Amino acid sequence: MSAAFRASEPALITSRRNPLVRQLRQLHTPAGRRQQDLLLLEGTHLVQEVLRLGLVPQQLVVTPQWCERHSPLLAALNATAILVSPEVLAAVATTDHPDGVVLTLSPPQPAQRAADFVLVLDGIQDPGNLGTLLRTALAAGIAQVWLAGGADPLQPKVLRASAGAALALPHRRLERDGVIDLIHQAIACGSQVVAAVPPAAAGNRPYWELDWRLPTLLLLGAEGPGLSPALQQLATARVCIPHSDAVESLNVAVAAAPLLLERHRQERMPPN
Repeated sequence: MSAAFRASEPALITSRRNPLVRQLRQLHTPAGRRQQDLLLLEGTHLVQEVLRLGLVPQQLVVTPQWCERHSPLLAALNATAILVSPEVLAAVATTDHPDGVVLTLSPPQPAQRAADFVLVLDGIQDPGNLGTLLRTALAAGIAQVWLAGGADPLQPKVLRASAGAALALPHRRLERDGVIDLIHQAIACGSQVVAAVPPAAAGNRPYWELDWRLPTLLLLGAEGPGLSPALQQLATARVCIPHSDAVESLNVAVAAAPLLLERHRQERMPPN
C-alpha cells in the first residue's frame, strides 16, 4: 500500500451501523446535501476529475482493494482516507456495483464566464439525460446553464452521467419565473433566443441555417412535454433537426448534440 495512504481510523470500518454510513447516505437526498453542504461522488473516474479540477475532497472513503489498485491516484490526492470494507462501501454508494471509492466534496463554484452561449433546460427530470446534456454542453463551450426546475444537477446520478462536467460548468437552478427573468435580461442585451422544436412544428427551420455565432440562448424542453408555452413565446428563432418520420421525436440528450456543436462548426468554417 502506498506510503501516501494515511488511515484516519485505527482500523477498518466493517459495521454498517457506523455513524459514517448514516452521514453519507443522507447525501443521497437533496435535503441531506443542503444540510451538510456536501456532494457525494462515486467511482474512480470522478475522483480523477476532482483531481484534474484542483478540487479538495472533504472525505475520501475507500476499500483496501481500491487502495492497492490506485496507489498513484491516492498519492496525488494527498488526502486522508477512511478505510472501509466493501460491504460498508456498498451501503453508502448509490450504484449497484461500486468500484471501491466514494468521496464528499463542497459544492464547487466554477468561474463565471460571459453569457454569450447559454443552454436553458426546461424541467429535465431524467438524471441520465441531464448528465449527458451537461457533458455535451461543456464540450461545446457553453458559458452557462440555466435550469428551470428538473433534476438536481449535483445529485450522484447526474454527476456520474456528466462524467464530472457538472462540477466544471457554471449553472443556475431556478423556478421557471426566475429563468424567464434571466432570458428577458439576455434579450435586452442582444442575445437571440433559439427554441428547439419538432420538425413538423410551424415556423421552424433546419438548425444549420441559423447563425449560431451570435450571442445565443438555446432552449430545450423536457423529455415528454417539451418546452413550456411560457418559454416558447420568448423564442426569437425556432429550429429543428430534420429526421425520418419513423420516429416522432428524438431524445433530448441526443438532439442537443448537433445543436450545441453547430456553433463550434460554424466558428471554424473558412471565410467565403
